[in-house]
Amino acid sequence: MRWDVRAFDLFAPVYDSFMPPTDGVALRKALAVADREVDRVLDVGGGSGRVAGETGATVVDPARGMLRRARRRGLESVQASATDLPHPDGSVDAVVVVDAFHHFPAGQRCLSEMARVLAPGGVLVITDFDRGTRLGWALDRAERLVGFDSTFYTVSELESAIGSAGFEVKPIEYGFETTVAGVKPPADR
Repeated sequence: MRWDVRAFDLFAPVYDSFMPPTDGVALRKALAVADREVDRVLDVGGGSGRVAGETGATVVDPARGMLRRARRRGLESVQASATDLPHPDGSVDAVVVVDAFHHFPAGQRCLSEMARVLAPGGVLVITDFDRGTRLGWALDRAERLVGFDSTFYTVSELESAIGSAGFEVKPIEYGFETTVAGVKPPADR
């Protein structure tokens, strides 16, 4: 088990006390770019469910401690890694990843897996910290100092990775905390 997952098991009881609230406006803007109705949502790397509570999403996370917190909130949750989602092909309308993508091992593989479970016209929403900003650079260094195996991206790297996974890239909001969406094109394109 990766240190990141063990650490989040340990941090689970106090996690929500230290994390800022989610930018609900950016999240709603990103979900709105979907080319289909958004009913079935996965919050991958969703931890305690702080985002899933706003979207009605199913929380997917490898850390049992975080999932216990999500279940206490009354949220549906599944223990799994972003590299191997236990959902059928094309079974969800949206996948959101908030403040977690930098913790995912094999980012491109995770993007391909999220594309697999999205239905055509569905949307992937990633909100994460931009390594290209001063604060992003500092956060990258700080997480390495505490032993996390994080991979932070610049905005252009994130957009390129999302595009390489077959999504139509839709920039939503730039800054230290960046939101980029990707729409899965129809199968005939």
